[in-house]
Amino acid sequence: MQGKHLYEYAVIRVLPRVEREEFINVGIILFSKQAKYIKVLYKVDENKLKLFSDEADVEEINSILEAFEKISSGSKDGGVIATFDIPERFRWLTAVRSSCIQTSRPHSGFSSDLDQTIECLFQELVL
Repeated sequence: MQGKHLYEYAVIRVLPRVEREEFINVGIILFSKQAKYIKVLYKVDENKLKLFSDEADVEEINSILEAFEKISSGSKDGGVIATFDIPERFRWLTAVRSSCIQTSRPHSGFSSDLDQTIECLFQELVL
């Protein structure tokens, strides 16, 4: 990818007990309209999750995050939303929710290498 691309990203969060509003960062969604780029990276730290709630359903959380990934990639398994254009998919994935999986507000920046940028954000904000 040549030149600098304007991008937006959001942090994916798990709220083991929504009513407490405590969360764990588990992933990143990065999007660039100009570069026609959208990607999701995630990893659930089960030990950290259990510190917040021993009742958290890790399989369900991973299933939802896998759906996020399928939607972002435009996979046939991603349902109708995966057929939306890239900006619409990003907006749908980052819409405000009151569920156990939420995202931060989108943040923006410029990057000449979007794959490297998402990896850096993932290392810094999730791992």
